[in-house]
This record gives sequence, structure tokens and C-alpha cells, in this order.
Amino acid sequence: MMPSMENTLKSFSFGVVDYIVFGIMLTVSASIGAYFGFFSKSKNTTDEYLLGGKKMKTIPIAISLVASQLSGIAIMSIPAETYSYGLAYIYLVLSNILVVPTLTYIIVPVFYENNIANCYEYLQIRFNKSTRRIVTLSFVLNACLMLPVYMFIPSLAFSQVTGINIHWINTIVCSICVFYTMLGGIKAVVWTDVVQAMVMLSSVVLVGVLGVVKVGGLHKVFENVDAGGRLDVSYSLDPRIRSSFFSLFISGYLMWTGHIGLNQICVQRIVSLPTIQQAKRALTITGIGIIIIMSFNAFTGLLMFARYFGCDPILAGVVEKPDKLMPFFVQDVVGHLKGVPGVFISCVFSASLSTMSAILNSMAGVVYFDYIKPWIRHTEARANAVMKIFVVVMGFYCIASGLIVQRFTSILQTIITITGINTGAVVGVFLLGMFVPRANGKVAVTSVAFSILTMLWIIANAQLRFKAGHIKYEPLPTSLDNCHIHDFRAVITNISTTPAASTLQRSHSEEVPLLTTAFGSNQDFSIYDITFYWYKVLGVVLVWLLAIPLSYVWKSSEEKLNPKLFTPFVRRFLTQRSIEMEEVPLKTAKYDTPNANTTVVVPLNAEENNKPK
Repeated sequence: MMPSMENTLKSFSFGVVDYIVFGIMLTVSASIGAYFGFFSKSKNTTDEYLLGGKKMKTIPIAISLVASQLSGIAIMSIPAETYSYGLAYIYLVLSNILVVPTLTYIIVPVFYENNIANCYEYLQIRFNKSTRRIVTLSFVLNACLMLPVYMFIPSLAFSQVTGINIHWINTIVCSICVFYTMLGGIKAVVWTDVVQAMVMLSSVVLVGVLGVVKVGGLHKVFENVDAGGRLDVSYSLDPRIRSSFFSLFISGYLMWTGHIGLNQICVQRIVSLPTIQQAKRALTITGIGIIIIMSFNAFTGLLMFARYFGCDPILAGVVEKPDKLMPFFVQDVVGHLKGVPGVFISCVFSASLSTMSAILNSMAGVVYFDYIKPWIRHTEARANAVMKIFVVVMGFYCIASGLIVQRFTSILQTIITITGINTGAVVGVFLLGMFVPRANGKVAVTSVAFSILTMLWIIANAQLRFKAGHIKYEPLPTSLDNCHIHDFRAVITNISTTPAASTLQRSHSEEVPLLTTAFGSNQDFSIYDITFYWYKVLGVVLVWLLAIPLSYVWKSSEEKLNPKLFTPFVRRFLTQRSIEMEEVPLKTAKYDTPNANTTVVVPLNAEENNKPK
């Protein structure tokens, strides 16, 4: 009698040592929060809670920035992406080569020179309060959509190897993350990131090295992935092709620029450094770190394909979908080493805890200063209490939303699609403010609203076309032809108990009438068929496409603008003479910042032009 599916998968499970390793990781994270919440001698102020008193150190901040981008999605879904669609994703990672100089020479200097603590303050100073409000609202809504996804991924991995109910795991881990974020503020977030980053790096490298050995060396790895078409990259300009060089590199450039340099989650950490020189060093280290670790994650997907070349666990029905393949691979490769599977699962949780804590801390500050402070009597103690309560409420929300996230098919595609609604608009309006002196508040608000609403319409219709079957992203083909060569007992056993499993080969080669696939389309062009990787690019284009002509209709008085509100490159071309700006009497204007004592100094005539409306 053949073993059942449940018995087959028992060989892929946690041991006592793995549970101990996992428990130690969660305990360390909670302890860091308890230390900064109860024993640290820091002042109980919003400036301390959100910015660490602007006394943070370069290396911890750089590591924290890398960790915040290396979510559980990167650990689980990027390998799934390259396993299914090939190495093209690496070009999205390599776009960081251009992102770092963009941030260090164009964007971050503007924040430091204007004493910006919350990146959305810039929009209020440069344009008006309405622009700030619409962008912060999109940030909050986007974060609300993303938080449950970030936390569900590690719960998925843990459930895969333990069999424990996924929602119980989600509840426990969300509670721990809320605990240390609520108590310790940005310092707890950064230092837990440092610890978690070490776990992530060691785990990913260990699994990768042992995986290469298991396959039979690098030569064998690339031989298998080349035979499976995983090294092929499309250089087509057709925007409907799911993963091409142009869609991935251009989209990656705008995505990383928006996520690191124009999103309060990361900007909050960058400006917590005392000087701009330290910020630039931190960003350089961050860019290098992201390229190295994300490339390693992409390579892991190829490694999984090489390991299961000709004997696909997904096709056999052993693993439900690509997003669940990584835990299976880890148990297969390092399951015989006590504690190593526990280290990997800790790695996935560490990545997601890092991202979730960063979002919660930043959201608390944005929501309080933009939406709560104007309606209550502000005190430092009250502000801290409100932000901590908000963190707890969002924790409950994440737990409840796991029921919805459970139904998603491709997590990576889901996340890039969701962020495509507003990321392009946000990047577009910041760059508009820093590069186009003619643009004013009315232009900015109208352009952002136009971009977000248009992208929402396009994405909604695209999802309807997915549901109707007009768009279908079938992955590159796999097979079960060589299972007899490998000693994959779990796979072979399940093939024996799955009727006609060997005939279920996944292939994109079959001709289907009027269908847009991952590799081409045989129907007339439709904007709704473009790949989700182009969403961010389209969002930026929509902002500028409307803003430039509108800036000539709703004219702004260019000579009244403070040159420091523009990127250093643009200041050279401003028509007003800098000496005139120096002779204008100065007036201090207070804007809502995490530090109640922070002021932004602008010329008197510029204050009239840029005051919040």
C-alpha cells in the first residue's frame, strides 16, 4: 500500500532543535523592544520614538534599510519567480546601480537642506497641504493593503514545514512584532533589523552553498537551468510581455527610488542620521547590500529548478504552488542538519518582522501628525500614547486580514500590482517638485489624483481580464520525465497516488485564441494587457503628462521659490539670482514634524507662496 500524501510530507518537518532556534529568534526580537521600551535612558518624545533623536549610526541604519527591503516576499517569492519565469528578474535588482546616485545626489540633499523629518513635509512646503494629504493618504492605504501580505508569507512557510494552523502562527508573530515596535520605537526597529539581517544572510548563503553541492556543482546548475530555458531573457519592447529587460530594469529603477528615497518607511531612517555625508554612505552600503542579497535570492530560484530538473514537485502535486516551494527545498537540502531548517524559517520571519515593524512605526507617525494631531491638544506623552495604540490596532488588522491573503495565487505579482496603484504617482510628484519650478500646488494635486485614479481603473480592468481568462501567465515548462533518475521519494510517491500526473506538464507553447500570455500575445493591443511591471512607469508618466501642460495654464511665480526646494542640478537654472534670495528678510515657518521644535526657514515672499492651504 502506497503511503498517503500526509505521510509523504512528514519527512519535511520541524524537529525539536528547529523549534528552539525559532523560539530564540522571536525572544531576541521581543527582548530588544523591551529594552528600549523599559530600560533605555532615552527621552519619551516623538523625536526619540520616530527618529532616535537623530543620533543613529551609519552601519546599523544601512543594515536596517537592506533588511526592510528584504521581506519574506524576497526570501520566498523571488526564488519562486525565477524558478517559474527565469533569470530576467535579476535586471530589476541591478537597477539599484542607478538608484543609489539618484538618491544621494538628487533626492536626499533636498530633505537634509530643508530639515525634512517626514518626506511628505516636502510636498507641503513645495506645493501645498492638499498635495501632502493626498500622498500620505495613498501611503496609508497602500501600507494597509501590504501589511497582511508581508506577515502572511512567513506564516505560510512555517505552516508548510510544521502543519500548524497558519492563522495561529500569524497571530503569535504579529503580536511579538507589535510588542517590540510599540515599546521601542525606531531604535528597537533598527536594532532588531540588525540581528534579523544577520540571521537572513547566514541562512540564505548556507542554503545556497549546500544546494549547489547537492545539485553537483555550479556547472551542473547552469547546465540544467539553460536546458530548461531559465537563462533566456526577452529584449522585446512589447509591454505585454511579462518579464523583459526593459520592463524590469526601468520599473525596478522607479520602484527602488520610490521605496527607499520617497517613502517614509525608509526616509525616516535616512534622516535619523546626523549628517548628509552619513546618509550618503548608508545609501551606498544599502544599494550594494540589496544587489548582493536579492541576486542571491534570484539565484536560489535557479538552484531549485536545477535540483528538480525533470521532476517538478509542483507538477507532481507535492507542493501546492511556487510560493510554497522554498521551504520544501530547504528541508530537502539541509533538513538532515539539526537546527538549519529552523534557521531558515527564522530567516523568513526575520525578514517579514523587519518590514512590518518599519511600516508600523512609520505609519504611526504619519497618521498621528497628518490626521490626528490637528484635532487634539498635542503633548509629547499623548502623541506617544496615540501612536502606540495605533500600532496595536494595526496588529489586530493584520491578523484578521490573513484570511483574505490566503487566497492569493502569486504573492510577488500581487504586491507589485498593489503598489503599482500609487507608487508611480508618488515618485512622479516628488520629482515634479524637485525638477519643475513652474509646477504649483494645483498642478500637483490634480496630476497625482489623475495618475492614481487612472492606474486604479487600469489595474481593476486588468484583474477582470485575468479572471475572464484573457490574460494567463503560464510559467516556463517543467516535466516529470526524469523522476526515476533522482531519489525524490516524496515526489515519486505522490506521482503514484495522483492519477495521470505525468500528463499535467505545464507549457506555454499551446496556441490559445485571443490570449495574452507571459511571453507574448495574439490579440489586439490593450492597455489592460500590459505587464504589471510597467504600472509604476505608467504612473510616473501620467503625472508628468498632465502636469507639464497644466503648469503653463496655472502659472506659478517662479522667482518666489526657495532654491533649496529643488535638486542641486536644477538650482543652477533658476531665473532668480541667489543674492536676491539672501537679501529677503527671513521668517520661520513651522510645519507639522515629528519634532515639535523643528522649523523650516524660507524667505518671506516664498512663505506666502508655499504656505499650507
